[in-house]
Amino acid sequence: MVREKVTVSTRTLQWKCVESRVDNKRLCYGRFILSPLIKGQADTIGIAMRRALLGEIEGTCITRAKSEKIPHEYSTIVGIQESVHEILMNLKEIGLRSNLYGTCGAFICARGPGYVTAQDIISPPSVEIVDNTQHIARLTEPIDLCIGLQIERNRGYRYSIKRPNNFQDGSYPIDAVFMPVRNANHSIHSYGNGNERQEILFLEIWTNGSLTPKEALHEASRNLIDLFIPFLHGEEETLHLEYNRHKGTLPPLTFHDRLAKLRKNKKKEN
Repeated sequence: MVREKVTVSTRTLQWKCVESRVDNKRLCYGRFILSPLIKGQADTIGIAMRRALLGEIEGTCITRAKSEKIPHEYSTIVGIQESVHEILMNLKEIGLRSNLYGTCGAFICARGPGYVTAQDIISPPSVEIVDNTQHIARLTEPIDLCIGLQIERNRGYRYSIKRPNNFQDGSYPIDAVFMPVRNANHSIHSYGNGNERQEILFLEIWTNGSLTPKEALHEASRNLIDLFIPFLHGEEETLHLEYNRHKGTLPPLTFHDRLAKLRKNKKKEN
């Protein structure tokens, strides 16, 4: 664990990592500060950064498993201690790091008796396993376990849609948690008096080991900048026409119109 004394600059806006630690291969923590900020700026930046950290960073995970020997998701297989559902849940937890674009295939081929871990996953060179010791299954008899895997890089969370035809060919979708950031919090420390009052923004980041907290902070910052860059260019005059052609008309109500309508409806209810 690394700790540094927090010192505040009163001249230029600066950031610094004040605490960094690796609890295990799948849990990293970092604490950062940004200062000095004018009153109100810390909350603006903190909220935006937390949203970007949790929703705008791409990650890699297993999204599908396939085996012809599996009759259905909640079945058990002779010679394997875990049920099929438990194996799928273990595959969901496997932490991966990659520079993929889209999807790729991987597979597991193991023979019992013995333990099957993430180390038994045979994947392309572009995919790296964060923790090779992660448990997948225990084979209690001398049987073969062969599972085909689909690995995908994306962002956010995607709930798997289970359809009957998926199970007929032994293919099972897995809930995809692409987010490499497990949690992110921000807090604010104010100092000074009157008009000279300023703020320090503290950011806490926990990752799953596929990215360090500092890497996550850099990537989230880049993604936020990319989202705002269009506002620095000239307004697109053709945007309204394209929007009308594909999406329909723009909402006619302004914020004040919506607020007035809500107040009116509230009076009617009372």
